[in-house]
Amino acid sequence: MTKNIFISCDHGGFYLKEQIVDYLLKKSFKIIDLGTKDPSSVDYPDYSNVLVDKIKNNLDSMGILLCGTGIGMSISANRHPHIRAALCTDEDMARLSRQHNDANVLVIGGRTTSLNSAKKIIDAFLSTEFEKGRHTKRLKKIS
Repeated sequence: MTKNIFISCDHGGFYLKEQIVDYLLKKSFKIIDLGTKDPSSVDYPDYSNVLVDKIKNNLDSMGILLCGTGIGMSISANRHPHIRAALCTDEDMARLSRQHNDANVLVIGGRTTSLNSAKKIIDAFLSTEFEKGRHTKRLKKIS
């Protein structure tokens, strides 16, 4: 099991983040909520960067980022070499992002994803291991 799960969002992902935190706490995950703490407008790179810094210092941890569509958070997070952020809209994408890409950050659209779908995506992401093998060589090419 992952040591820590850091979660962060902007205002567009705030309401879904709150529900996801509750869901993961009930499943006994260790969640570190990095904000935002209310739905007031904020800049998504600020909240992405806080999570990215935490992952850098806790390489065995995972992250979850949320914004309105997930696109802004994906772009912002993937600017960092130690981050492999995957914007996932279904369980298959989440599973494959872990199996083939060793994604360490899951990105979800807070305005485009229902809570029910988000739970399934998160469960798939957190329960899937990296397959290594041929995928390791490919990841080294983007490192």
